[in-house]
This record gives sequence, C-alpha cells and structure tokens, in this order.
Amino acid sequence: ILVCKRIGSILGLYNFYPVHVYVYVCVGLLIFKSLIGRLVIGQNGILSTPAVSCIIRKIKAAGGIILTASHSPGGPGGEFGVKFEVANGGPAPDIVSDKIYQISKTLEEYAICPDLRVDLSRLGRQEFDLENKFKPFRVEIVDSVDIYLNLLRSIFDFNAIRNLLTGPNQIKIRIDAMNGVMGPYVRRILCDELGAPANSAINCIPLEDFGGQPPDPNLTYATALLEAMRGGEYGFGAAFDADGDRYMILGQNGFFVNASDSLAIIAANLSCIPYFCQMGVRGFGRSMPTSTALDKVAKVMKVPVYETPTGWRYFSNLMDSGRCSLCGEESFGTGSDHLREKDGLWAVLVWLSILAARKQSVEEIVRDHWTKFGRHYYCRFDYEALEPRTAYFIMRDLEALITDKSFSHQQFAVGNNIYSVERTDSFEYIDPVDGTVTKRQGLRIIFSDASRLIFRMSASSHVRATLRIYAESYEKDPSQHNKEPQAVLSPLIAIALKISQIHERTGRKGPTVIT
Repeated sequence: ILVCKRIGSILGLYNFYPVHVYVYVCVGLLIFKSLIGRLVIGQNGILSTPAVSCIIRKIKAAGGIILTASHSPGGPGGEFGVKFEVANGGPAPDIVSDKIYQISKTLEEYAICPDLRVDLSRLGRQEFDLENKFKPFRVEIVDSVDIYLNLLRSIFDFNAIRNLLTGPNQIKIRIDAMNGVMGPYVRRILCDELGAPANSAINCIPLEDFGGQPPDPNLTYATALLEAMRGGEYGFGAAFDADGDRYMILGQNGFFVNASDSLAIIAANLSCIPYFCQMGVRGFGRSMPTSTALDKVAKVMKVPVYETPTGWRYFSNLMDSGRCSLCGEESFGTGSDHLREKDGLWAVLVWLSILAARKQSVEEIVRDHWTKFGRHYYCRFDYEALEPRTAYFIMRDLEALITDKSFSHQQFAVGNNIYSVERTDSFEYIDPVDGTVTKRQGLRIIFSDASRLIFRMSASSHVRATLRIYAESYEKDPSQHNKEPQAVLSPLIAIALKISQIHERTGRKGPTVIT
C-alpha cells in the first residue's frame, strides 16, 4: 500500500488528481493485504493493460492495479481512472468492486511513506524495510515488453508476419501509438522484432497528456493516421488507445474497418493463427451493442455466441469456464483467451497474419467477407459530457415508452422505408457460468428486418454522462454493399432521434462523435 502510494507520486499523478483515486487503490490492496509482500512494476512506470494481464497470469500474482486515463483525455485537466485486475488477469467482477465500495465507506485512514524512493528506471529487485510482516518488502522493476512479447511469439507465426513486412512483396504500414503507453511495444515488437521500418511508427513517446488529444483510436481523433492512409502510400494502418487495449484498423486510401466487422473477420480467419489451430475454437462472445456480424460467422462455424453487457469482466468468466475463445466490443476492443483483457496489439498482429496468409489487401478481405456473410451497416452516435440528470431522465422516459404494450408492433415510416417493431427490452444478462443476473444494460428496439436501435448510458466518466445511440441494418445483396453507412442508417437514426428527443432535451444539434 505504501509503495503504491509513493509510485503515484513518482509518476507525477499525486499533484494532479484528488486523493480519492488512491482510496480505491488502497482498498483494493486491503482485500488481500495479507498476501502483499512484493510489487512488480513496469520500467519507468509503463505497462499496457494487456501486458499487466499477461504478467499477472505469468507470475501468478494476486492481482494488479493500473492507473490510466484509458481512451479519455489525460493530464491535470483530464480523466483519471483506476483499473483493478484480479488473479486471472481480468477486470474485477462486480462482486469484488462492490466489496471495495463497501470497505471504502468504512475506511478512516491510510498511511503513506513519503521518504521511500523507488527507482522505476532501474531493472531488478529493490528491497525495503517498511516495519511490517514482510522482511524485506520487495519491489521488482521488469522490462515492460519482454513477458508480453514472449506470449505473442507463442501465438503467432512471426516469420510469416516478418516476411509480409520485409519480403519481396512487403506492404508499408503506419502505426499510431497516440502518445500513450504503446510506443515501446510498437517499436520493440513491430519494428525491432518484425522488421517494420522505424518511421512506420508515429507518436510513440508516452506523454502525460497524450499530446493534448484524446488517445481514442477512431476516425474523429486519429486524424494524423487517417490523413497518412488516405495518401495511398501505406497498405495497412492501425492506432491504439492510451493503455493499449483498443485499436483501429485502416486499409489503403483510408479504408475504414469498423470494430464489429473486424471482430467478425478475425473470427472467420482464425485458421491463419497457429494458436487457434492448436487450441481450437470453443465459442465467441460479443457485447450486446456490437453488431450481429459475429453471429453470422458463428452460425457457419457451428459455435455458440454469448451476448453480454458491455464490460470485459463478463467475457473473463466465459473464458475461465472454457466456453469462449474470441470476444469483442464495438468500442474497438477485441481479444481472446490468451489473456483476460482486450488486446489491441494482438488484434493488429491477427490482421497482419490474415494479410500474410491470404495475400489480399485490407479492403479486399473486408469486401470478400461481406460477399460471403452479408454487410452489417453500423454506426454509433456519442453524446458526451451531458448533464447526468438530463441523461438519466431521457433514458428513463425512453424505457417507459418502448416497453409499453402500445409500442409493440408499431410501424415507423421514414421516406420509402417502413420499419415494424418486432420486440423491445431493457437488456438483461444471465451469466451461464454462475447464474449471476445483470439488469438494465441498455434499451433495445429490434425490427422485423433484424435492424436494431440501441440506447445505452456509458460509465466511462464520473463527472459528466455519455449517452450512446447504436444503429444496425443488415444487407445480404452484394450490389448494395457500397453505400455510405450513415446514408443507409439515416432512417433508423431519424427514428431514434424522434423517440428519444435527445436534441430537444439537451440543446445539442448533433452527436459529439460518430463511429
């Protein structure tokens, strides 16, 4: 506990953020206080979220704590969060988070050790006498990349990827680390290990404010990457969020692969990855707002799909029980049972493996997938920084509207389109492993043609609220696969805006971000 507090100060966080964030850290450690005699920390305080999960599992740690802004703005005026990982390397389940909260209400004091000096730049073990039961108390500084890199070597055919990047038919790649923690991983793995030129990687210096931009890998914020890809020089592009668990894929000329399509394409091409050829595929998982593109692949592969609330902790339970091999969320998070966290660099290496095996471009692979499985037109409207009370009442009134019997089988006519409501609900999840019930995880309207509208409040910020609207429409006919998603989805969006009255009730003229 004492060392953890001091580490926050060393990293420059203590002066920026309120003390309550450390209460979560301290309480988290108190849960297994009798076990803490050793801390393992990444060199210079840098570890990606997937690397933390990897190290926890490798050394059989009791858990882990990540201090991060994730994909939100950082620095003194930005966001700051604490991720608490349990012994399986995954996010704390609700029962643990609830226990932490209960303990926090009774916490009366905590101790710090202001004179403790931990050199985060020096690899190796440092020992301290903290006058507690552990003599000595050990802090081990480890290479931020090594353990994680060794895991990736066991999953992928690095020779095939290296040949893709350096061989006679090599492709040029552009990778944006967005000034988060991924810089050391990109340079070490993609450049040093796999042979990509050093100038392939941009924004690789970790900065406390991420260079003044939200480190969110999407078309709104990864503009430097998007402009570079539009020039046609590069055949593959990717961006990562600040802690490395989210990613975005672009093809030549800026061809965008939405996260739901990426998940489905990965699922359909798992045979390109040695790990899955050896381990097999047991099932897939997706968050409820993620498009149903994955379901089409699962049906062909004859494996089950688990539809969960948003949050990786729900996938962890499925993977621990052997039910799920691959899972993902529409918010650019994808991963497999190699860890218990979403893993952006893993997803990029999967894509490079598919490119190497199929010898096609990103766009060709995506279009082939649409031809075989159909295209799921999909978009998400984010209304960020809303007044929480306003957002709450919008969702409350919307739930009352769509769950009323009179709304069932209602028809909406927008232009030449007629949408008939087939069913509505407030999404509820029953965990198939332990029977835990999680209620009120988003509002769903499913139409007779399988189109969907989803409304969900995001818990990504504790100060202001974010309300998200998701729209999805399925098209089987390949001749209709070249349309702009927003043009196809505009009738559904019009219905969503009409029934939610979000513009009228918030004073907004449109969403903050569209993905």
